Amino acid sequence: MENYAIRVKDVTKVYRLYDKPIDRLKESLGISRKKRYKEHYALNHVNFDVRRGETVGIIGTNGSGKSTILKIITGVLNPSGGQVEINGRISALLELGAGFNMEYTGIENIYLNGTMIGFSREEIDAKLEDILSFADIGDFVYQPVKTYSSGMFVRLAFAVAINIDPEILIVDEALSVGDVFFQTKCYHKFEEFKDMGKTILFVSHDLSSISKYCDRVVLLNKGNKLAEGQPKEMIDMYKKVLVNQLEPQESQEEPAARQTQERKEMKSFLTVNPDTLEYGNGLAYIVDFGIFDKSGTITNSIIKGEKFRICMRVRFEGSVQEPIMAFTIKDKQGTELTGTNTFLEKIDTGTTAQGSLYEVEFSQKMNLQGGEYLLSLGCTGYHDGDFTVYHRLYDVCSITVISDKNTVGVYDMNSVVVCERI
Repeated sequence: MENYAIRVKDVTKVYRLYDKPIDRLKESLGISRKKRYKEHYALNHVNFDVRRGETVGIIGTNGSGKSTILKIITGVLNPSGGQVEINGRISALLELGAGFNMEYTGIENIYLNGTMIGFSREEIDAKLEDILSFADIGDFVYQPVKTYSSGMFVRLAFAVAINIDPEILIVDEALSVGDVFFQTKCYHKFEEFKDMGKTILFVSHDLSSISKYCDRVVLLNKGNKLAEGQPKEMIDMYKKVLVNQLEPQESQEEPAARQTQERKEMKSFLTVNPDTLEYGNGLAYIVDFGIFDKSGTITNSIIKGEKFRICMRVRFEGSVQEPIMAFTIKDKQGTELTGTNTFLEKIDTGTTAQGSLYEVEFSQKMNLQGGEYLLSLGCTGYHDGDFTVYHRLYDVCSITVISDKNTVGVYDMNSVVVCERI
């Protein structure tokens, strides 16, 4: 174990999924011998090692088990089977600020979190100046964190986690917090950790970071470890997984058969937000929607730089003149980044009749940076002279952008760079 910082041995995590809450209650009370649940394997007998001083990345599609394995390694979750061996003190950047008390000041939360990780007050005292300098939130550090903006909150949480000087750093998509200047500071600290020979295990959809920083990469898919190896090899394999996310018999169908399949329920092939905000006056309903990659596969994951389509089907319950169909893509903080609609694109949608079904397709190239985004859909227009919402679905599903080259900001200008010695 001396040469290893982390050893994951045959780790399995199984969740019991119940159709109804009453089924869970009946089982807990022992009044039913019938099996009332389905087993979902978030992780299925996963094995890998991380050597001391090594930087290992974990990649995979949504639902592949990436965050679950990090939570088991850090002790947030217990495995259903197998075991994890840790040799060294861990600092985890999972859910930033999860251990913060909103009523405490920033200073008080620094000591609270440091103590939870296992440091003495004297050790935290020695690190305090580095933490305050890294967070750079000024006198707000003496105010309750409930008064902080979201940006200040994550800056302080990140500063606490990364300046505690752990032997093992666990990171889950945390390097994209704050503005571009703070992100640069985070990446410099990350590189400093590598130069110091610290052990790093991290999850990211930013394949450029995976390629740049990792010595090895573990590829997960649907709870199983597909492979592990050199970053480029694993990234190439990951892209093949993305293109073939449907079952083999489905992904190999002829175009006509696939088209028939799409005519069923596109959204059934997507991970849909169960807490979608939905409202409207009922004159129209968005009855189905889908996101298609360049090969025509319905998927929540799109490779940066490639063409993709957003499709929505709208059923009208009455006569509507010039309905406007729209989509918007937002970041996780709720900022609208891009989107368009049939009105802006000067599409004549005409006048609908009761029971009519419209299909609208938006085709474009994905130029957003690698990361997680939220898709919203809408059908609006002017009814009796007033702007009217017929049906809206806010944050209906996620879009994961897979990238092996990110630039500054939220989208890529696709610059052509020429550099010559003169």
